[in-house]
Amino acid sequence: MSEANSPKVAEPRLAASVILVRDAAIPEDEGTGLSGLEVFVQHRVSTMDFAAGMVVFPGGRVDQVDSSGWDFTDDVVERHASAWHRSSLAADPASALHNAGQVLAAAQREVFEETGLKLPATALRPWANWVTPADQPKRFDTFFYLAFPDRGSEPQHQTTEASSSVWLPVQGILESEAAGTLKLMPPTLALLEELLKLGTMDAVEAEDRDIFPVRPEPGALEEFFRLRRQARQQAWPDA
Repeated sequence: MSEANSPKVAEPRLAASVILVRDAAIPEDEGTGLSGLEVFVQHRVSTMDFAAGMVVFPGGRVDQVDSSGWDFTDDVVERHASAWHRSSLAADPASALHNAGQVLAAAQREVFEETGLKLPATALRPWANWVTPADQPKRFDTFFYLAFPDRGSEPQHQTTEASSSVWLPVQGILESEAAGTLKLMPPTLALLEELLKLGTMDAVEAEDRDIFPVRPEPGALEEFFRLRRQARQQAWPDA
């Protein structure tokens, strides 16, 4: 195929996603069998054109409104730009601070719009960066943050992009995904597995993150879902 006839690769849109984390509300000795950490997740409706039917963290793409009017100080932006120094935000050093600021503003805005929580920028911790493979028609360069909302600041379900928004145990989500009753995108699965391994709020807070962008190769998304289906068929051959 000539270069002129090659499929056009979509440019990844900047996006922000926030992992809201807390200690499990129900102790293990009360009969659930689940303890450790919980995360606030949304069940996306099946009509969405991206991640339809998936369980995701609150978030969305960066918009023009995020480019100004910030309510955080320059030192906060500088810390975030430093955390993202390996990412696309730092490709042009002259715009790295502005890029970091607008993604941070998007994280605040999306959490407020989708959950009602108004999180200060200082409560959002840079955690991971994933880029959609180049063979996908819709691509995102997604910056994941971690936040620990106060018990008195309860997030709500207030987005039409999801059918429900709930706190769920990390272990329970992963078990449901393995059983095929919940669907996760690769970044969500990987980040939940990290949290399960860390296990406690103290361990999460003590985690020293050196964030390397994850850029899966073309074909990785299809291979991910093929392997997940294969694993479930092997575990439950009669299902």
